[in-house]
Amino acid sequence: MKYFTNRATVRNYSNRPIAPELLNELLEAASHAPTTGGMQLYSVVVTTDEEMKKRLMPCHFNQPMVQSAPVVLTFCADFNRFVKWCEMRDAEPGFDNLQSLMSAILDVTIFAQQFNTIAEMQGLGCCYIGTTTYNAQEIAQVLELPARVVPIVTLTVGYPDENVPIQQTERLPLEGIIHHETYRDYDETSINAIYADKEALPVNQGFVKENDKQTLAQVFTDVRYPKAVNEEFSQRLFDYIKAAGYQL
Repeated sequence: MKYFTNRATVRNYSNRPIAPELLNELLEAASHAPTTGGMQLYSVVVTTDEEMKKRLMPCHFNQPMVQSAPVVLTFCADFNRFVKWCEMRDAEPGFDNLQSLMSAILDVTIFAQQFNTIAEMQGLGCCYIGTTTYNAQEIAQVLELPARVVPIVTLTVGYPDENVPIQQTERLPLEGIIHHETYRDYDETSINAIYADKEALPVNQGFVKENDKQTLAQVFTDVRYPKAVNEEFSQRLFDYIKAAGYQL
């Protein structure tokens, strides 16, 4: 339990490389994560080459962790392998639909998180890069992904830089996310109570001030995730998924 309550995202890495044998051991262990019907609807592209990381950088809005981490892992929802196996065994696949894509997305997300946990327990640091689905098509081109393979999650992995302190991100209180038996909707009083500590943190108050906003919520809606940007990248992702062979 100590690991889970103390873990934090690591964005700064030392120059220490990750041994290929260790990386393979961690990936093999992660592959025992739960999966839909035992199909393992995922693949992961391992990037260690400096030139390849440079090519991936613009796809992730030039976030420095992509270049500085010794390993970048792109976890993909993958029906390509399974469909080819079916076709080679006289089985007619019917996996070009939203339900199948959702199964693959669940599989790859669980696999990625299991790897993240195992890697951190072995002393490595990881950072989820939240821009993978923003530029999925561009990432697919760099990594030469075929049809039915969609990048979903990117993790940077490395040994933490001991000279840079690691800070935990705040979390909502448990009563804000747990519902017993049925969903109990939130009213104004409960919303205020749930978000009170988050809004009171000096770092979050600083975000409000530096972005010239009145509330922390406005930082999320107006600066970090504005509607127009969400809609633009939603359309791009929708078009790419259709081009990748899924009928939505």
